Amino acid sequence: MFGITAALYGNITLKEGRVEQTNFDSYQILRMNEARPSRSTSSRVRSRRAAWAKPDLAIVPAVTNAIFAATGKRLRKLPIDSNALKQPV
Repeated sequence: MFGITAALYGNITLKEGRVEQTNFDSYQILRMNEARPSRSTSSRVRSRRAAWAKPDLAIVPAVTNAIFAATGKRLRKLPIDSNALKQPV
């Protein structure tokens, strides 16, 4: 969910040298009604690596490659701009 949030909404803005999004009340995240129901199950895996370290990062190229496959438009900037998708290839 956080990986898709980064791809779709991950916009951090600065004002006077400070980040404006200081908490989840001012940083848009993917809502439950925007997410597709998961059909997979999860299990616990013992690891010394932080759980958040890498799995979320793989979703961003997957989403942008799916957009390319569907539209022929290669996106090179995040977050994904819906206006950029409307531009001709």
